[in-house]
Amino acid sequence: MSIRFTGKATRGMVALTAIAGLALGVTSCGGGGGDDAKKPGRTASASTSGGSNPSAQEGQSDTPLAELKGSDGLLLQITSAQRDSGGFVTVNGNLKNDGGNSVVVPSALSGNETEIVRNGRSLGGATLVDPQGKKRYYVLRDTEGRPLTTTGFSTLKGGENLAVFMQFPAPPANISEVEFQLPTFSAATIKISG
Repeated sequence: MSIRFTGKATRGMVALTAIAGLALGVTSCGGGGGDDAKKPGRTASASTSGGSNPSAQEGQSDTPLAELKGSDGLLLQITSAQRDSGGFVTVNGNLKNDGGNSVVVPSALSGNETEIVRNGRSLGGATLVDPQGKKRYYVLRDTEGRPLTTTGFSTLKGGENLAVFMQFPAPPANISEVEFQLPTFSAATIKISG
């Protein structure tokens, strides 16, 4: 058997394994149960504004943890702040244009760090402040410097909502309340669950 033939066979097996894995995933995630009445009409996504598509936000209640007012009628409702087992805190919310006219989302929300600004509009300027430990926690970044937050949005039409998220390093386990700050918005104290 030649090396060329072996390489083709190996690539074929890898492709076959990947296809089988995808088929299994689609089958596993498929419907079933016939309970269409319980399914929501829409999923949480930012497709109307061309931004990223956050997944459904878990651990939310009907009453937001905090409402922060920003410039030009923007409103940020924080719906959850969940401590993850991996040492992260994920903050979920809704960014809403409370006015009647379209609003350009301020670039200041991205913060002023070159690495984050280079990756486009985001909520990379958000921070959590631990008043007890006197520490500030910044939005996490991936290995390429992109902030782990909703990105790619620029304008919100009047009355439009955008589901958003931000991930931060978790403060010590004994800290359950932190101050959430986002440039151009008022600050608010939020409670971390989990």
